Formats: sequence, C-alpha cells, structure tokens
Amino acid sequence: MGIHRLNHAVLYVSDLARSVAFYQDVLGFKKVPMTPDGFAGAAFLQAKDSTNDHDLGLFEVAGAGPSPAGRATVGLYHLAWEVDTLDELSATAERLAAAGALVGSSDHGSTKSLYGRDPDGLEFEIVWLIPADKLDAAALDARRRIGRLDLAAEKARYGGQTRGGVGISVPV
Repeated sequence: MGIHRLNHAVLYVSDLARSVAFYQDVLGFKKVPMTPDGFAGAAFLQAKDSTNDHDLGLFEVAGAGPSPAGRATVGLYHLAWEVDTLDELSATAERLAAAGALVGSSDHGSTKSLYGRDPDGLEFEIVWLIPADKLDAAALDARRRIGRLDLAAEKARYGGQTRGGVGISVPV
C-alpha cells in the first residue's frame, strides 16, 4: 500500500509562544500535550476537526532569521489544509485578514484557495475542494489556470454548507 495522505508537518519557528498563539487563535488548532519531558522548545498542535494524533509540530530556533527558501535556496513553498465548507473558508479568510496574515486567494477550478503567512513568514494554503459529484468539465478545465476567487459566487453555486472533497479526499 502506498502513501495516501499527509499526517503532519513540522516547522522551525523563531518564537514558539508567538507561533502557537497564531495557529490557535487564527486557524483554530489546539495544543496536544505530547512534548517530551525536558524539551521546552517544541509544541504539537491538532487541527480542530482532525483525527490525526497531531497535524503540526513547531520547533523553536531562537533568534533565527526568515527562511531564504524560494528566494535564495530550495525548500518547502507551502502546506495546504482543507476545510469542509465554503462558509468555513469565508470565516477563515476573515480571521486571516484580521490578523494581517491573508496574502492572497485563488480559484484553481476544482479547488478554492486562500493563502496566508504565519508570524515567521512561512506560507500556507487553506483549501475547499469541489465534491466529486459536483465537478463538471468547466471546473476540471479551469485547473490549468489560476483565477480570481469570488467566494460569494462560489457559495451561490455550491452552497455555503456543502461539504467539500466528498468522493475526492473524503470517502463517500
């Protein structure tokens, strides 16, 4: 059997408390009590509706500067987390904007995406996937280009409470 999903990611951060607060307050993660005894420079978090043991590990590198990845070195560009509904995507956009962390949004045809940066400038994506039974030729063809995301129009088309990813990332 091969790999079928990402279980968790681990990020190096310059200020552990600041990063934990951001992921909790803005994205709704909760701290999981699994940091090894005597190791104060790490935290493990779980997304609100996740069934993973943890989704994110944060390891502090005190005094570290910003990552040059993508500008001067190779490295990870971003992580993407999936939300269940377009209403949740809208609410996340509002929280990211209020925190000054929303840096963009895109319509990728079959996916609707927000882009944000954490306090260390590490980029992430929050995505809603069109359910398999609602995918049409236009949405599939639009995956070849990046369009402007119009959340109001997407909610009018699919419904704000329609569960995304069903039949794609969520079993039927």
